[in-house]
Amino acid sequence: MPAPKPVVFGPRPLAAGLLGSTGNGPLGNAASGSSVPRAPSPLRPVGPPPAVRQDGDRRPAVAARRRDLCAMVLAAGLGKRMHSRTSKLVHAIAGRPMVRHVVEAAKSAGVQRTIVVVGNQADDVRGAVGDDDKRIAFAFQKEQLGTGHAVLSADRQLAGFEGDILILNGDLPALRPATLLNFVEFHRSSGAPLSLLTTVVIEPKGYGRVIRNYSGDVSRIVEESDATPEERATQEINCGIYCVDAMSLLRPLRRATRDNAQGEIYLTDLVEILRKDGRKVAAYRHPDASEVLGVNDRRELASAARALYRRKAEELMNEGVTLLDPETTYIDADVKVGRDTFIEPGVMLVGRTAIGDDVQIGAGCRIADSKVGDGTSILPYCTITGSSIGRGCRVGPFANLRPDTVLDEEARIGNFVETKKTRLGRGSKANHLSYLGDTEVGKGANVGAGTITCNFDGAAKHRTIIEDEVFIGSDTQLVAPVRVRRGAFIGAGSTITKDVPAYALAISRSQQVIKEDWARRFGPQAKGKGEPDRSK
Repeated sequence: MPAPKPVVFGPRPLAAGLLGSTGNGPLGNAASGSSVPRAPSPLRPVGPPPAVRQDGDRRPAVAARRRDLCAMVLAAGLGKRMHSRTSKLVHAIAGRPMVRHVVEAAKSAGVQRTIVVVGNQADDVRGAVGDDDKRIAFAFQKEQLGTGHAVLSADRQLAGFEGDILILNGDLPALRPATLLNFVEFHRSSGAPLSLLTTVVIEPKGYGRVIRNYSGDVSRIVEESDATPEERATQEINCGIYCVDAMSLLRPLRRATRDNAQGEIYLTDLVEILRKDGRKVAAYRHPDASEVLGVNDRRELASAARALYRRKAEELMNEGVTLLDPETTYIDADVKVGRDTFIEPGVMLVGRTAIGDDVQIGAGCRIADSKVGDGTSILPYCTITGSSIGRGCRVGPFANLRPDTVLDEEARIGNFVETKKTRLGRGSKANHLSYLGDTEVGKGANVGAGTITCNFDGAAKHRTIIEDEVFIGSDTQLVAPVRVRRGAFIGAGSTITKDVPAYALAISRSQQVIKEDWARRFGPQAKGKGEPDRSK
């Protein structure tokens, strides 16, 4: 029986299918707007020779080991380069706090549980991650003494775990689940106790450098503050993504010291510790630097956001959505959009918005945490927040639907109409220049231009009820609490303070007075004719 083929190491590439293609996504092209410089030459994964087990049995490990997988997200740091009062990990990017992008990527990669190490502003970070998922646990790093110290802070949460641990920095919002899956497979196929993900950039300032020996194996990782001038010239950097056998993590890491420029315990010291023990460290050199570099300042935050928006745009276009200009369309990660929907430039779809099929969304609209039914048209420059819009509706242009607005099927909201805590029944319309607050409108009603529901008396809010088939004339004030019953008519210019019976006409106006020839006597043309007698 032929011996199994070992993993190739040194400068030669691994088999092309081992990790799949990861370099052609939206983060890997110039359109993403990434500021990360590209390496001038193609990048390939570099793996170790066959693993040497502690018992001395030298056997190449070529088949992936099926083991439990736990993720650890390091989220205890402050991020001083953001110049922010809040942790950089809670800054929003494409609709999610930064750290939650990392947690969601790990979950999508199939981890059985996730440990998030918090420290600085721990409550805010916990809130950003969310603690409603029982598969997520939190460890607390009392003092921020480095990445190695952060990992050691989770020793209680790791007690008894014997699988693989995927360790991720919390500032990697662009990280793809597919990249993590491929990286874990690479680690398990390598047979090494520790694997790390690296990339190459032309300007590596600020990042830890990956130092290799003459055979191409990873020898150690050196932080920039501790690097010699020769080491700083190295363009291969550590990305803060590791996969490690649980049995090779805590005990060796406790041997790390704080004898460095930062006075911290570095997780990267684990590389050199394992190498001194005669064990190999595998490294996958990722070809798309913009996906695997952390966010450290506001420019990098903006660059990562552009990349995520572009990724979402490509995903939706692949699913049958038309984006007239993807580069000026901003759709958050959790938004859902149905097929044959047409989206014009400058549109923002925010939060957990869900758009149906065949929807038209005009330029400059912002829709947040709302639901839009099939076949609805949202005309340009509308703002819609926390609302539910039924099938076949028309909204805008320049409409403002505030939270708790509900439009039933085929309802219409026109230009410069504002709604709040209002339901508009099927086929009802408010087409011009109106405010409807705390209002219930039945089916087939017409709300004329300039209508206002006066819902606030200075102390409390009150509701207005407009039943089916009511006609509200223009420039009407409905002083709540008030009810207009089915089929009633309200004359234009009325102020309604009392309930209106069904099919009645309500009109409330001052008496019209006409004074013949008044303008000739008292108007501008009367100038120069002496003082007018205004007593007449």
